[in-house]
Amino acid sequence: MGISRISIAIYFLFLVVFLPGVSTVSSDEVISELSALQSQSVTGVIHLSNELLRRVLSLPKPRPFHALVFFDAQQLHSKPELSLPTLKSEFALVASSFQSNNPNQKSQLFFFEIELQQSQASFELFGVNSLPHIRLIPPSASKLKADSIAMDASDFSRLADSMADFINSRTKFSVGPIHRPPLISKKMIMFVIVVILIWIPYFLKKLISGKTILHNGIVWMAGAIFIYFFSVSGAMFNIIRKMPMVMADRQNPAKMVFFYQGSGMQLGAEGFSIGFLYTIVGLLLAFVTHALFMVQNRNVQRFLMLFAMFISFWAVKKVVFLDNWKTGYAIHGYWPTSWR
Repeated sequence: MGISRISIAIYFLFLVVFLPGVSTVSSDEVISELSALQSQSVTGVIHLSNELLRRVLSLPKPRPFHALVFFDAQQLHSKPELSLPTLKSEFALVASSFQSNNPNQKSQLFFFEIELQQSQASFELFGVNSLPHIRLIPPSASKLKADSIAMDASDFSRLADSMADFINSRTKFSVGPIHRPPLISKKMIMFVIVVILIWIPYFLKKLISGKTILHNGIVWMAGAIFIYFFSVSGAMFNIIRKMPMVMADRQNPAKMVFFYQGSGMQLGAEGFSIGFLYTIVGLLLAFVTHALFMVQNRNVQRFLMLFAMFISFWAVKKVVFLDNWKTGYAIHGYWPTSWR
């Protein structure tokens, strides 16, 4: 963590010696302070410093509130495999959603974010040595490393939803629906509406005369292929979860990983690869059913049919192989009973 053992020892000694002396601080004072910091924050997330953590720990147990802490490190924001900026914004969404959905419980669950360079001693108290990391401090926790509850790292792929589930399962609180900001601002929506209203008369004139792109069959065919590819490639999952196309190998940072082994995460490259294989099968099936009958030569028909079957079999075999490699679940074929 980049901090000397002497400094950590001094900080521990300070907590042990002086915490009993400051325990006279009332819970109401600390809650008032935290509520003020909460209201000053746009998202409702409080910046946790060593001093503020000391004041929280000085309260008699059980404390009248839970604390959820997001551990951050600015110097690691440039590493895409950690997704710290995304997780931090999702954590802020959970905090703001909880406070808007539960206005009467705002002072019973506080959301904190703590930065490595500013609070290295606190990182040591929690025993955090890897990121991303989220911990819940129950009211009865006295030793942060042993008594706080860490969120499973495998759950981070679901972002705000998994954080809300973690709160629901570990506390008596329910976060409620996650309030995400709109993709476009109100001014942009008004601008788009004005443009559409201006464009409608021109469009109706072209539509009546039959001179729009909607009358072009090739456009509809291309749109159908795009929607099919978009659906089977998992592109919507990648957009919602903001998944990277590739990521660096943790064992060898100079090597790029295109396929992630594990069912909890999907990279953009592997989604597009699977979507491409599915699309090949779909296009070949469309060719066989809608175009192959136009070929007059029977031998050419047979060759194209066999070629389409071979490519389709190869593509499906690749999809099954990748699914087995990624999830560990194998697909087995079974002969009909009458053939045995």
